[in-house]
Amino acid sequence: MDLELNGRVVVVTGASKGIGLAIARTFHEEGAHVVAASRTAPDLDVLHVPVDLMDPDAPAEVIARAVETYGGLDVLVNNAGGPPPGDRLPHQGFLTRDDAQWTAILEFNLLSAVRACRAALPLLLERKGTIVNVVSAVARQPAAMNMDYCAAKAALLNLSKALSEEFGPRGVRVNSVSPGPTLTPWWTDEGGAGDIVGGWMQTEAADVVTTVAPELMQLTTGRFAEPQEIADAVVYLASPRAASTTGAELVVDSGMLKAL
Repeated sequence: MDLELNGRVVVVTGASKGIGLAIARTFHEEGAHVVAASRTAPDLDVLHVPVDLMDPDAPAEVIARAVETYGGLDVLVNNAGGPPPGDRLPHQGFLTRDDAQWTAILEFNLLSAVRACRAALPLLLERKGTIVNVVSAVARQPAAMNMDYCAAKAALLNLSKALSEEFGPRGVRVNSVSPGPTLTPWWTDEGGAGDIVGGWMQTEAADVVTTVAPELMQLTTGRFAEPQEIADAVVYLASPRAASTTGAELVVDSGMLKAL
């Protein structure tokens, strides 16, 4: 199916690995001009803007480079998220987190997206473009761990809906994709979530990813999602094929969320 993205200008944040890399690659394969924003360069032949999205000026810098290079902007994908530099997820216990840790989580997972939207929207209004925010299934499923991260993602989900209401009548669609547990370096890297949970449960990280975590999270499919499965949802929502879809949340969570 032709997604009609050839020649479109797309900014993807957090594009160096995992879900972000899959998103950037898929847009690139569809013929879009991709601007990848991340601290390290992705293994992909696209324009890379090396930025730390914890820097309040970084999102505007990325948007400016897209305009400078390609003359405008059609799509913004706010994908950057997870543990900010120097932190690790998951963590257990509300009382273990101080103000600095909460602030860092909110900066990386919420405010970087707010700033990117603020910089991008005047350009997206010109071209009747679109925003896709990568949220998380935990935005709707609070738990006794990662409360700061869950709160930030819940706020991003709310923001997505609110932006769709304000800018939808002016031609800019805003949607969100909420992944569940996904097979990314966040889980599989040394010192990542697999190792952390494995330490709690005295089991191997590989077993956490393949068996323990899917069982604990009651994943209907019995497995983590692949990054490409998230990317396919994002790219579809960003395409003209989804022209009547705005304010929607597309959940790709292996059946983790059980509530209506």
